[in-house]
Amino acid sequence: MKIIVTGSLGHISKPLTQSLVQKGHTVTVISSNPERQEAIEAIGAKAAIGTIEDADFLSATFKGADVVYLMEALGAGSFFDHNLDIMAAHTKIANNYAQAIQHSGVKRVVHLSSIGAHMDKGNGILAFHYLVENILNKLPSDVAITFMRPVGFYYNMLAFIPTIKTQGAIISNYGGDDQEPWVSPIDIAAAIVEEIEISQPEHRKIRYVASDEFSPNEVARILGEAIDKPDLKWLVITDEELLVGLKAAGMNPQIAAGFVEMNASRRGGILYQDYYRHKPSLGKVKLTDFAKEFAAAFFKS
Repeated sequence: MKIIVTGSLGHISKPLTQSLVQKGHTVTVISSNPERQEAIEAIGAKAAIGTIEDADFLSATFKGADVVYLMEALGAGSFFDHNLDIMAAHTKIANNYAQAIQHSGVKRVVHLSSIGAHMDKGNGILAFHYLVENILNKLPSDVAITFMRPVGFYYNMLAFIPTIKTQGAIISNYGGDDQEPWVSPIDIAAAIVEEIEISQPEHRKIRYVASDEFSPNEVARILGEAIDKPDLKWLVITDEELLVGLKAAGMNPQIAAGFVEMNASRRGGILYQDYYRHKPSLGKVKLTDFAKEFAAAFFKS
Protein backbone atom coordinates (compact mmCIF):
# COMPACT_ATOMS: atom_id res chain seq x y z
CA MET A 1 0.00 0.00 0.00
CA LYS A 2 0.93 3.62 -0.44
CA ILE A 3 0.91 5.22 3.01
CA ILE A 4 1.44 8.81 4.13
CA VAL A 5 2.87 9.34 7.63
CA THR A 6 2.75 12.69 9.41
CA GLY A 7 4.87 13.49 12.45
CA SER A 8 8.28 13.36 10.75
CA LEU A 9 10.57 10.94 12.64
CA GLY A 10 9.02 11.49 16.04
CA HIS A 11 8.52 9.07 18.90
CA ILE A 12 5.69 7.25 17.11
CA SER A 13 6.22 8.07 13.45
CA LYS A 14 9.77 6.71 13.30
CA PRO A 15 9.02 3.17 14.54
CA LEU A 16 5.78 3.26 12.55
CA THR A 17 7.64 4.13 9.35
CA GLN A 18 10.31 1.51 10.01
CA SER A 19 7.71 -1.20 10.50
CA LEU A 20 5.67 -0.24 7.44
CA VAL A 21 8.76 -0.16 5.22
CA GLN A 22 9.87 -3.55 6.53
CA LYS A 23 6.45 -4.92 5.63
CA GLY A 24 6.90 -3.78 2.04
CA HIS A 25 4.67 -0.72 1.99
CA THR A 26 5.52 2.45 0.09
CA VAL A 27 5.78 5.14 2.74
CA THR A 28 6.03 8.91 2.43
CA VAL A 29 6.89 10.83 5.58
CA ILE A 30 5.84 14.45 5.93
CA SER A 31 8.36 16.66 7.73
CA SER A 32 8.71 20.42 8.02
CA ASN A 33 12.46 20.05 8.53
CA PRO A 34 14.54 19.64 5.32
CA GLU A 35 17.37 18.24 7.45
CA ARG A 36 15.20 15.19 8.16
CA GLN A 37 15.11 14.13 4.51
CA GLU A 38 18.32 12.10 4.60
CA ALA A 39 17.27 10.23 7.75
CA ILE A 40 13.82 9.51 6.30
CA GLU A 41 15.31 8.14 3.09
CA ALA A 42 17.81 6.06 5.09
CA ILE A 43 14.86 4.16 6.55
CA GLY A 44 13.60 3.43 3.05
CA ALA A 45 10.78 5.97 2.94
CA LYS A 46 10.23 9.03 0.79
CA ALA A 47 10.34 12.51 2.29
CA ALA A 48 7.74 15.19 1.64
CA ILE A 49 9.07 18.46 3.01
CA GLY A 50 6.32 20.88 3.94
CA THR A 51 4.02 21.94 6.73
CA ILE A 52 0.71 20.53 7.95
CA GLU A 53 -0.46 24.13 8.14
CA ASP A 54 -0.46 24.20 4.31
CA ALA A 55 -3.65 22.52 3.07
CA ASP A 56 -2.56 22.63 -0.59
CA PHE A 57 0.71 20.86 0.23
CA LEU A 58 -1.21 18.21 2.15
CA SER A 59 -3.69 17.71 -0.69
CA ALA A 60 -0.90 17.17 -3.21
CA THR A 61 0.99 14.83 -0.88
CA PHE A 62 -2.09 12.77 0.01
CA LYS A 63 -3.14 12.26 -3.61
CA GLY A 64 -3.02 8.60 -4.60
CA ALA A 65 -2.47 7.34 -1.05
CA ASP A 66 -4.26 4.24 0.20
CA VAL A 67 -3.95 5.31 3.84
CA VAL A 68 -2.92 8.48 5.64
CA TYR A 69 -1.76 8.52 9.26
CA LEU A 70 -2.52 11.85 10.86
CA MET A 71 -1.29 13.53 14.00
CA GLU A 72 -1.24 17.13 15.17
CA ALA A 73 2.17 18.46 16.12
CA LEU A 74 3.20 21.95 17.11
CA GLY A 75 6.75 23.25 17.04
CA ALA A 76 9.31 22.70 19.76
CA GLY A 77 8.82 25.10 22.64
CA SER A 78 5.26 25.90 21.59
CA PHE A 79 3.93 25.37 25.12
CA PHE A 80 6.01 28.38 26.18
CA ASP A 81 4.73 30.59 23.35
CA HIS A 82 2.42 33.08 25.04
CA ASN A 83 0.90 34.06 21.70
CA LEU A 84 -0.29 30.52 20.97
CA ASP A 85 -3.98 29.60 21.20
CA ILE A 86 -3.59 25.84 21.35
CA MET A 87 -7.24 25.07 20.62
CA ALA A 88 -7.31 27.35 17.57
CA ALA A 89 -4.00 25.95 16.31
CA HIS A 90 -5.22 22.35 16.42
CA THR A 91 -8.56 23.28 14.92
CA LYS A 92 -6.75 24.83 11.97
CA ILE A 93 -4.60 21.73 11.45
CA ALA A 94 -7.66 19.46 11.64
CA ASN A 95 -9.49 21.56 9.06
CA ASN A 96 -6.43 21.38 6.80
CA TYR A 97 -6.44 17.60 7.12
CA ALA A 98 -10.15 17.39 6.36
CA GLN A 99 -9.77 19.62 3.29
CA ALA A 100 -6.78 17.64 2.03
CA ILE A 101 -8.56 14.32 2.49
CA GLN A 102 -11.53 15.48 0.46
CA HIS A 103 -9.47 17.12 -2.27
CA SER A 104 -7.09 14.16 -2.62
CA GLY A 105 -9.74 11.46 -2.58
CA VAL A 106 -8.23 9.52 0.33
CA LYS A 107 -10.66 6.95 1.73
CA ARG A 108 -8.74 5.52 4.69
CA VAL A 109 -7.46 7.50 7.69
CA VAL A 110 -5.78 6.47 10.92
CA HIS A 111 -5.67 9.39 13.32
CA LEU A 112 -3.64 9.77 16.50
CA SER A 113 -6.07 11.10 19.07
CA SER A 114 -5.81 10.62 22.84
CA ILE A 115 -7.45 9.37 25.96
CA GLY A 116 -9.88 12.07 27.05
CA ALA A 117 -11.07 12.74 23.51
CA HIS A 118 -14.57 11.59 24.48
CA MET A 119 -14.88 14.63 26.77
CA ASP A 120 -15.62 18.14 25.54
CA LYS A 121 -14.72 19.65 28.91
CA GLY A 122 -13.16 18.72 32.21
CA ASN A 123 -10.15 17.15 30.48
CA GLY A 124 -7.98 20.26 30.24
CA ILE A 125 -5.52 20.44 27.40
CA LEU A 126 -6.84 17.15 25.98
CA ALA A 127 -10.00 18.95 24.87
CA PHE A 128 -8.35 19.74 21.54
CA HIS A 129 -8.50 16.03 20.70
CA TYR A 130 -12.27 16.16 21.13
CA LEU A 131 -12.38 19.11 18.73
CA VAL A 132 -10.19 17.38 16.14
CA GLU A 133 -12.13 14.11 16.25
CA ASN A 134 -15.37 16.00 15.68
CA ILE A 135 -13.95 17.83 12.67
CA LEU A 136 -12.73 14.59 11.09
CA ASN A 137 -16.00 12.84 11.90
CA LYS A 138 -17.74 15.29 9.58
CA LEU A 139 -15.92 13.82 6.57
CA PRO A 140 -18.10 11.89 4.10
CA SER A 141 -19.24 8.43 5.16
CA ASP A 142 -17.09 6.72 2.52
CA VAL A 143 -13.95 7.82 4.40
CA ALA A 144 -13.08 5.16 6.98
CA ILE A 145 -11.42 6.61 10.09
CA THR A 146 -9.76 4.86 13.01
CA PHE A 147 -9.17 7.09 16.01
CA MET A 148 -6.23 5.84 18.07
CA ARG A 149 -6.55 6.89 21.70
CA PRO A 150 -3.32 6.19 23.57
CA VAL A 151 -3.07 6.86 27.28
CA GLY A 152 -0.28 8.85 28.95
CA PHE A 153 3.11 8.34 27.31
CA TYR A 154 5.94 6.88 29.36
CA TYR A 155 8.33 9.54 28.10
CA ASN A 156 6.20 12.23 29.73
CA MET A 157 7.71 10.93 32.98
CA LEU A 158 11.02 12.43 31.94
CA ALA A 159 9.52 15.73 33.11
CA PHE A 160 9.82 14.35 36.66
CA ILE A 161 13.62 14.51 36.54
CA PRO A 162 14.10 18.19 37.51
CA THR A 163 12.09 17.98 40.75
CA ILE A 164 13.65 14.64 41.63
CA LYS A 165 17.05 16.28 41.36
CA THR A 166 16.16 19.53 43.10
CA GLN A 167 13.54 18.41 45.63
CA GLY A 168 14.05 14.67 45.85
CA ALA A 169 10.51 13.79 44.83
CA ILE A 170 8.02 13.50 41.99
CA ILE A 171 5.58 16.35 42.45
CA SER A 172 2.17 16.79 40.82
CA ASN A 173 -1.45 17.66 41.61
CA TYR A 174 -2.52 14.01 41.53
CA GLY A 175 -1.07 10.84 42.99
CA GLY A 176 -1.90 7.99 45.35
CA ASP A 177 -2.60 4.30 44.96
CA ASP A 178 -5.22 4.24 42.20
CA GLN A 179 -3.86 2.50 39.12
CA GLU A 180 -3.68 4.33 35.82
CA PRO A 181 -2.50 3.25 32.37
CA TRP A 182 0.69 4.29 30.57
CA VAL A 183 1.91 3.54 27.06
CA SER A 184 5.06 3.23 24.97
CA PRO A 185 5.29 4.80 21.50
CA ILE A 186 6.51 1.40 20.31
CA ASP A 187 3.20 -0.19 21.26
CA ILE A 188 1.27 2.70 19.72
CA ALA A 189 3.16 2.27 16.43
CA ALA A 190 2.47 -1.48 16.47
CA ALA A 191 -1.25 -0.87 17.01
CA ILE A 192 -1.34 1.65 14.16
CA VAL A 193 0.28 -0.87 11.82
CA GLU A 194 -2.39 -3.40 12.75
CA GLU A 195 -5.14 -0.91 11.96
CA ILE A 196 -3.56 0.15 8.66
CA GLU A 197 -3.34 -3.45 7.48
CA ILE A 198 -6.98 -4.33 8.21
CA SER A 199 -8.43 -5.20 4.81
CA GLN A 200 -12.00 -4.09 5.56
CA PRO A 201 -11.86 -1.24 8.09
CA GLU A 202 -14.90 -0.04 9.99
CA HIS A 203 -16.56 3.22 8.95
CA ARG A 204 -15.57 4.79 12.27
CA LYS A 205 -13.57 3.04 14.97
CA ILE A 206 -12.01 4.00 18.30
CA ARG A 207 -9.07 2.02 19.66
CA TYR A 208 -7.42 2.66 22.98
CA VAL A 209 -3.74 1.77 23.38
CA ALA A 210 -1.92 1.05 26.65
CA SER A 211 1.21 -0.81 27.71
CA ASP A 212 1.01 -1.14 31.48
CA GLU A 213 -0.92 -0.01 34.55
CA PHE A 214 0.58 1.26 37.80
CA SER A 215 -0.40 3.71 40.50
CA PRO A 216 1.60 6.92 40.96
CA ASN A 217 3.10 5.52 44.17
CA GLU A 218 4.17 2.36 42.32
CA VAL A 219 5.67 4.51 39.55
CA ALA A 220 7.75 6.35 42.16
CA ARG A 221 8.96 3.06 43.60
CA ILE A 222 9.93 1.57 40.23
CA LEU A 223 11.63 4.71 38.94
CA GLY A 224 13.30 5.25 42.30
CA GLU A 225 14.81 1.79 42.25
CA ALA A 226 16.07 2.40 38.71
CA ILE A 227 17.93 5.57 39.76
CA ASP A 228 19.23 4.24 43.07
CA LYS A 229 16.71 6.24 45.08
CA PRO A 230 14.58 3.47 46.63
CA ASP A 231 12.83 5.93 48.94
CA LEU A 232 11.63 8.19 46.11
CA LYS A 233 8.14 9.52 46.86
CA TRP A 234 5.32 10.94 44.75
CA LEU A 235 4.12 14.09 46.51
CA VAL A 236 0.74 15.68 45.80
CA ILE A 237 0.33 19.46 45.72
CA THR A 238 -2.76 21.56 45.07
CA ASP A 239 -3.97 22.61 41.64
CA GLU A 240 -3.14 26.20 42.52
CA GLU A 241 0.42 25.34 43.53
CA LEU A 242 1.05 23.46 40.30
CA LEU A 243 -0.41 26.27 38.21
CA VAL A 244 1.82 28.83 39.91
CA GLY A 245 4.85 26.63 39.28
CA LEU A 246 4.08 26.10 35.60
CA LYS A 247 3.52 29.80 35.02
CA ALA A 248 6.72 30.64 36.88
CA ALA A 249 8.56 28.29 34.51
CA GLY A 250 7.28 30.40 31.61
CA MET A 251 4.52 28.16 30.29
CA ASN A 252 1.71 29.70 28.26
CA PRO A 253 -1.03 30.42 30.87
CA GLN A 254 -3.76 28.74 28.76
CA ILE A 255 -1.66 25.61 28.40
CA ALA A 256 -0.59 25.64 32.05
CA ALA A 257 -4.23 25.75 33.14
CA GLY A 258 -4.96 22.95 30.68
CA PHE A 259 -2.25 20.74 32.17
CA VAL A 260 -3.54 21.35 35.69
CA GLU A 261 -7.10 20.47 34.71
CA MET A 262 -5.95 17.39 32.79
CA ASN A 263 -4.08 16.08 35.82
CA ALA A 264 -7.04 16.89 38.06
CA SER A 265 -9.24 14.72 35.84
CA ARG A 266 -6.95 11.78 36.63
CA ARG A 267 -7.99 11.99 40.28
CA GLY A 268 -10.77 9.49 40.90
CA GLY A 269 -10.36 8.09 37.39
CA ILE A 270 -12.65 10.56 35.60
CA LEU A 271 -10.27 10.73 32.65
CA TYR A 272 -10.19 6.95 32.33
CA GLN A 273 -13.88 6.10 32.46
CA ASP A 274 -14.28 5.50 28.71
CA TYR A 275 -10.92 3.71 28.56
CA TYR A 276 -12.07 1.14 31.12
CA ARG A 277 -15.34 0.67 29.24
CA HIS A 278 -13.29 -0.28 26.16
CA LYS A 279 -10.11 -1.52 27.82
CA PRO A 280 -7.56 -2.87 25.29
CA SER A 281 -5.09 -5.70 25.70
CA LEU A 282 -1.89 -4.28 27.13
CA GLY A 283 1.17 -3.92 24.89
CA LYS A 284 4.62 -5.43 25.20
CA VAL A 285 6.68 -2.55 26.62
CA LYS A 286 6.34 -2.48 30.40
CA LEU A 287 7.10 0.24 32.92
CA THR A 288 10.14 -1.70 34.10
CA ASP A 289 11.47 -1.52 30.53
CA PHE A 290 10.96 2.24 30.40
CA ALA A 291 12.58 2.62 33.83
CA LYS A 292 15.92 1.75 32.22
CA GLU A 293 15.45 4.57 29.69
CA PHE A 294 14.42 6.89 32.49
CA ALA A 295 17.52 6.05 34.49
CA ALA A 296 19.78 6.69 31.51
CA ALA A 297 18.19 10.11 30.99
CA PHE A 298 18.34 10.87 34.72
CA PHE A 299 22.05 10.16 35.06
CA LYS A 300 22.83 11.97 31.82
CA SER A 301 20.99 15.17 32.78
